[in-house]
This record gives sequence, structure tokens and C-alpha cells, in this order.
Amino acid sequence: MDITRKNFFIGSAAAVAAAGLNAAAPNPVGKIQGFDESGDSKTDGPWEPFSDKKVRVGIAGYGVCTFGAVFFFQDHPNVEVVAATDLDPERCKKLAQVVHAKRTYPSAEEMIDKEGKNMDAVFIATDAASHADLVLRALDRGYHVASAVPALLGERQLDRAPKMIEAVKKSGRVYALYETTAFRPQCIAMRCIYEAGGFGHLVYTEGEYFHFSTGKRSGGSYKGWRTGLPPQYYPTHSNGFYTCATHGHFTEVSCVGTPDDTGNPIYTERKNPYGNPFRSEVAFFKTSDGGSARMTVAWGLPGYSGELGRCFGTKGCFRNDRFVGDNSLIKGLKLVRTGLPPGMKNNGHHGGSHPYLTDDFLRAILVPGHKVCVDVATALNTTVSGVYAHMSAMKGGETLKVPVFSC
Repeated sequence: MDITRKNFFIGSAAAVAAAGLNAAAPNPVGKIQGFDESGDSKTDGPWEPFSDKKVRVGIAGYGVCTFGAVFFFQDHPNVEVVAATDLDPERCKKLAQVVHAKRTYPSAEEMIDKEGKNMDAVFIATDAASHADLVLRALDRGYHVASAVPALLGERQLDRAPKMIEAVKKSGRVYALYETTAFRPQCIAMRCIYEAGGFGHLVYTEGEYFHFSTGKRSGGSYKGWRTGLPPQYYPTHSNGFYTCATHGHFTEVSCVGTPDDTGNPIYTERKNPYGNPFRSEVAFFKTSDGGSARMTVAWGLPGYSGELGRCFGTKGCFRNDRFVGDNSLIKGLKLVRTGLPPGMKNNGHHGGSHPYLTDDFLRAILVPGHKVCVDVATALNTTVSGVYAHMSAMKGGETLKVPVFSC
């Protein structure tokens, strides 16, 4: 029995779904990796309503990628978008129009502080450097929070990690990291095979995030936060193929960084906010289940862009979108993916993952017992391990212990 991306769409617990890759989706600023990769919207199973309640959501951030709008809160029947914000007034106005927000604010901080009981949840789609602090602010005000990746940015923000764990516990609210890998077809297949015991003992996992960039433009990010960004500071699209498939964590890391060889002063003279010389970083991890993993993030490899994961265990493996192994171990797995609300069909980027992340977040808020896929522990275990990988690369590949987070 071969399980391929074409016929293997299954879910973990209540809300898992995904789609194969299709033609490029339009974007107002041209082709952007991930946003040119929409999923097949056809579903094998119908969508079953799970609540008659609506979650009142505020959305922060439109930006270059129209990010606040492309997770489709505005199209979900269990959502009322009540507020929107972007630091740029024109983008704020456009975001409000697209998501049908009733009110606008000049900043995320002001929206979080002033909406009060008129709002239940916040989606933070702002610059990466602001994610952690806005998450903490929103949790402190009593909101459920979804955040774009990464959960925090770099070594300077590591102190936010324990604060985020504590804030989620103290508030009792749902926190979800919108890591798109979690609802890609590959990761869904790997997660369900893993949970069914189809891999046996998981020996080795690979995750790859290739996103070629010349590194010469900084106008595509707020205050140039992407300029010279250490690759492993943005590790979730690779690390997620392990953490979002197994909900395990990494325990040690040794990382090899490759310096820029094009003469670009952003790297060669470290003219970037991070003092970073590397355009590509390959991390070698020990994992919590006694296995190993190779996770690559590369900005400097022309000729290929994409995100890919593989798992190898003692009883089976998943590679090239195909399970090979003891099929009796996964016999009876549900091969019909969860449907989406009618208004959310034909939508989605990053392999069709976007609407499923939103549906998962809403289920966690409205359905008792439903646990969001990428909760705060998984979010931090996915993100912080990359920060330590870069620290290792800067130390010539020295092996470092990786902190572990739980909630």
C-alpha cells in the first residue's frame, strides 16, 4: 500500500487537513515563496459545524505579504473580525476592508489595550521582532492569541520563552503558533503515522527550508529585520517536520554555518542587525525520542526553493510523499481529510495550510478538549532550538544543550 500526497489526507484528533500543491496564487507584490503555493481546495469529507458561537477577532498586520488577511479569519463562520491594525495607515485601511473589520487602530498595542471586552482573540501577523512581546501583552489582557512565526526572534529574546509559558498558564487562554508545516500534507501524514506507531522507533528525521535570497534588499521587512537574518533564527519551516509531527523536542545541537561568498557586505562585513556572516545553516540535533535530525535553513542556494520533510523509523519511513513499511501498523487510519467551511474553500498558501491553522485555533477556543496543534510548548521547542543552532554555528559547530519547554 503506497500512501502518497494524492490520496493520503488524514487528520490528527479533531482537526487536521491539508492539500496537494497547485499552481501559483496571485499576490499583490508578485511571487513570494510559500504564497505562490496554494493547496488543492477539494475536500473528500464534508465540513461539520462544531459551534454556533462566534469568536470576535482583532487582526494585527497586513504588511508586504497581506499576511493578516491570508489566514482567512474573515471567511470562517465562527469568526467576527471586530478590529484591524497596521502601522501604515493605507495598509491598515486596506486590511480592514479585506477582513471586514469594524474598527481600526494605528498600532497593535493600542488595539490590544483598547478593545477590551469587545474582542476575544488576536491574530498577530506583524514583524517577527514584535511577536513575543505582543503575545505577552495580549495574554495579559485576557485574549486568546495566534501568532505568525517565529515565536520569538533570536538570542536577545530568549528571556521571553519562560514568560510565554507562564503567561499561557496564568491566563488559561489558547495560544497557537501559525507554523504552516503543521498542516502541510507531508507533516499531517507523518504525524498520523507516528501516532499510530507506523514508524516504530523513530531513528532519523529531516527538514529542509530553502529560500534563496540575494540579501541585497531590506525594504521587504519592517525596519529591515530580515536583513542578514541568521537562517536558524527562522527555523520553524524545517524543525516543524519533527516537532509538529511528533510533538517531541530537540535535546542537543551542532550546527554548520556557511559564510557568504558573493562579496555582499551585509554578510562579509556583517552589516546586519545580528552580526551574522552565514547565509545557510545546517543543524544536527539529538531528539527527545533518542533519535537524530538534520534541519537545514538556507538563503544562499540558488536553483531550488521549497520546504520538505522525511521520517525514518525501525518499522517504516515517509519519503517522497510516500509511506513505505509495515502497512498493518497503520491499517484503519482514516484516509479522508477534514473539510473546511464553504467560505474557506479555494483559499490557502504554504501547501494549503493557512485555513486549517485558523480552523484548528477556533476549535481549541470553542470545542472543550480540543488541543491546538502548535501550542506554546511546541512553538518554543520549534523556535528556540533554531536559536541555539545559530549559536552553535557561531561557535564553530560546538555542541550545545537545547532547553526544553512544556506546559
